[in-house]
Amino acid sequence: MREAAKRLQKGGKIINLSSSVVGMKLETYAAIESLTAILAKELRGKNITVNAIAPGPTATELFLEGKSDELIAQLSKAAPLERLGTVEDIAAVLDFAVNEASNWVNAQVLRVNGGIV
Repeated sequence: MREAAKRLQKGGKIINLSSSVVGMKLETYAAIESLTAILAKELRGKNITVNAIAPGPTATELFLEGKSDELIAQLSKAAPLERLGTVEDIAAVLDFAVNEASNWVNAQVLRVNGGIV
């Protein structure tokens, strides 16, 4: 983040990746979200936004690997939308975060998790 802040010009965007697990307030997970908010304040006046995207359980090969069908079903039912996220779900929010539609979004964590947190 420090290097990005040094190199970005006005109108730049820093997008950090977090996890919706952070929203569950488990120990050791909150650093990136705190740093996101702090850096946004430190970049005051430079017209650079700093946000984080925090996906929930997403049906990727990495996420599914080693998990039983029962656990996957349980995780799918945890969110009110009763499904795992897709790569497309996450990509759509990333696309929003980097384009002009998000110019007034700053120091935020965008949780993309179907309502699990």
